[in-house]
Amino acid sequence: MNSVIIDRAAIEAAYARILPYIRVTPVVEVRGTDFGLPDVSLAFKLEHLQHAGSFKTRGAFANLLGRSIPPAGVVAASGGNHGAAVAYAAKRLGIPAKIFVPTISSPAKVDRIRRYGADLVLAGDRYADALAASETWAAESGALPVHAFDQPETLLGQGTLALELQRQAPSIDTLLVGVGGGGLIGGIAAWCAGTPRVVGVEPTGAPTLTLALEAGHPVDAPTGSIAADSLAPRQVGALMFPIAQQYAARTVLVEDEDIRRAQRALWDVLRVVVEPGAAAATAALLSGAYRPASGERVGVVLSGGNTTAVTFS
Repeated sequence: MNSVIIDRAAIEAAYARILPYIRVTPVVEVRGTDFGLPDVSLAFKLEHLQHAGSFKTRGAFANLLGRSIPPAGVVAASGGNHGAAVAYAAKRLGIPAKIFVPTISSPAKVDRIRRYGADLVLAGDRYADALAASETWAAESGALPVHAFDQPETLLGQGTLALELQRQAPSIDTLLVGVGGGGLIGGIAAWCAGTPRVVGVEPTGAPTLTLALEAGHPVDAPTGSIAADSLAPRQVGALMFPIAQQYAARTVLVEDEDIRRAQRALWDVLRVVVEPGAAAATAALLSGAYRPASGERVGVVLSGGNTTAVTFS
């Protein structure tokens, strides 16, 4: 599993493979004053517009196009977005897929997985339960496991977001990224390699990378948050951790109410609807957990939009 090098050259190669299957998602640049912040430049990467509703589609295609697929197809465990992405990619490529999700997964994400035709199994209350069930199924069936964050191809696929963003907004100084298992921030940090600075944002109820960085290795963390279906695995991935140690500037923590307020602000200002985990990076700005310097250009990843928390009149 560790034989794949996770660097810029590998991310560029992964991007070439997956580009025919993904959307090049747009960037919207606004002033901080639009959000009641100091007058800094903000560049929002609208990855919630990606196929299957999140950045996870990049990693899913990187796996399915970059690895040998057995006749039994693929299997994945997910809080929801990774499962939807693998289901979508499998459908596009004509590959059987079985997806295990915990009961905390949002109805919007569960519905997407079903609509893409994957075999869906509810397994346990947390991501760790679904992962254990998926590993049992992989051993029994011979299906290829596609890990949500601790797989080289997953990291390479997620890193293509940073490649794309740097072409669209090349003068960003700092990039704010929500952190769950670490696949996204790991891939992004591998691409950025220190420039721009990468800052991870986590809920206070699920400080997974924060605790790992303090301990010097991945450790068990609490998993309680409004964003638990996307930002609350038990531990960050072993593959991403040394990348984060080397290239992630730091992490900041936000409260659930900060995340809710960020969701509302993103709708009010940009007219975009994102799920709680995707609003965490914006919450870091609005709460003051991250305070940009004067003249700083800040990139913000809106990572997913799979939510039912919207009504239309």
